[in-house]
Amino acid sequence: MEARELQALTEQAAEHLARGKRVVVFTGAGISTESGIPDFRGPQGLWRRENPENYTYQRFLSDPDWRKQSWKRFAGGGMAEGAEPNPAHYAVAELDRLGLLDCVITQNIDGLHQRAGVHDDRVIELHGTFKWVKCLDCGARFPREEIKDRILAGEETPDCPQCHGMLKTAVIAFGEPMPVWETLEAERRSRACDVCLVIGSSLVVYPAAYMPLFAHQAGAKLIIINQGETPLDSLADVRIDARAGQTMTLIMDGVKRRLTR
Repeated sequence: MEARELQALTEQAAEHLARGKRVVVFTGAGISTESGIPDFRGPQGLWRRENPENYTYQRFLSDPDWRKQSWKRFAGGGMAEGAEPNPAHYAVAELDRLGLLDCVITQNIDGLHQRAGVHDDRVIELHGTFKWVKCLDCGARFPREEIKDRILAGEETPDCPQCHGMLKTAVIAFGEPMPVWETLEAERRSRACDVCLVIGSSLVVYPAAYMPLFAHQAGAKLIIINQGETPLDSLADVRIDARAGQTMTLIMDGVKRRLTR
């Protein structure tokens, strides 16, 4: 995209955001690629190297050997563990500081929105989080580091210290039910917003991808920033095919200029 075209589109997006009263930001893997976390479907994505069917909830429950492998990988850390927020995350946090942000609805599990400064209460993690481990029996939650230390100390399949039930990361696996409160709250916020800003999502994973559609159907302005096409492009009021960090920096420059006039 040429610089002049990008500047014009970011100014349009800034105009919508500056006028917004309830802005919902919807983010996917594309916002975190600039933090060194590959997306799942891109050229360097996990699903280019491994079969996603191996990562089903049903296999985790039924295959003890797979659970051992899963916990071993868990203890080894991952790209999200050492990642830092990038300019796009900080731009979203700035929307919050300016009083424009209603919430962030994210498909990501990396916690980078919170680390950039968005309060936990304003982040709805539709696909869970890598920061916690949950008991599938009693529902108790434990910090990632607590369970990681147990595995590094020699446990192959840690169980719940409260009820001895089966533990699993709080990341939603294929075939695992979506979290009820998060899904319902995301829909409610989407239908009530006046601007929906999509950053870094191909909008092909459902039910998460319904959220921008709900916002559009309710009359919200729809802004999509994503490298590559999405099924909702034809509905967007502003569509920008560019990197998230540079684009959001330009947009926030425009928002701040409008708010200080």
